[in-house]
Amino acid sequence: MKSMKFLCGLVFAGALWAQTAPAPSPGRLPDLGDDEVVATFSDGSKVTMADVKAFYGILSAAQQQAVLRSPGEFVRQWGVMRRLAQIAVERKLDQESPYKQALEQARMNVLYQATINDTLNSITIEPADIEKYYAANQSKYTQVKVKAIYIAYGDSGSSSAAKGKKALTDAEAKAKAEKLLGELRGGADFVKLAKENSDDETSREKDGDFATLHFTDNIPDAFRSAIFKLKKGEITEPLKQPNGYYLFRADEVTVKPLAAVRDEIYNELKNERFNEWMTKLNRETVVQVNPKFTAPTPATTPAK
Repeated sequence: MKSMKFLCGLVFAGALWAQTAPAPSPGRLPDLGDDEVVATFSDGSKVTMADVKAFYGILSAAQQQAVLRSPGEFVRQWGVMRRLAQIAVERKLDQESPYKQALEQARMNVLYQATINDTLNSITIEPADIEKYYAANQSKYTQVKVKAIYIAYGDSGSSSAAKGKKALTDAEAKAKAEKLLGELRGGADFVKLAKENSDDETSREKDGDFATLHFTDNIPDAFRSAIFKLKKGEITEPLKQPNGYYLFRADEVTVKPLAAVRDEIYNELKNERFNEWMTKLNRETVVQVNPKFTAPTPATTPAK
């Protein structure tokens, strides 16, 4: 008798059995050769260890633990589910709605995912591709340690007003930030001005130290575009945010070494090429839709 092959419906066998399996501590699959027959069903079909491994590999983590707790009971439930599926075919349920459509949809989903995986696996990224990308995108791997001075504006909720100072207007805060920038570019001490003027209490107490920022950090675009153009010691123009203006000075500017980002670049290039493939596929796939299908339908009036 030929060895029984994997059927999509077997996933449900795993799900069913996982709910009823005994609870001994899970171990590992029995150490048997791939050709070893582990079970024979009532119709003579055989399940080999290779079949079990293939099925086991597509189960969820919870289902795999259930298999390991009692492999024998799992295979028995496998046989029950297989027989139920055979009965459905004998009764021609696979040709009836909604089962026919569900089977077609399941098959399409499996093959769709198989194509995606196969395409991703077939994409080759050479070491030279990674090195070229790294050289052309240094800013993405730059780290900038910055100090900051924050000048708040607005109502009594601002930190300046909370300390008893008169809250500045937007224009007043901008003018103050620009004045401080002039002083800093004229040689004034950044730490001294931060301690005397910054409304960001946290960084002010740390001599203006704000953070070490990375290009991929979740920061405002205005920060990203300005900060990652700085060289060590340079200061940004006043950067407006909803409640204040920031002045940033680059204290350290470093670039992550290629070795630290090689895997990240590999994955990015692979995804980029896959997306190009998908875009081309979408562009080349022609679907003619009946305009009547896309026409808006009038809303129905609820019965009174």
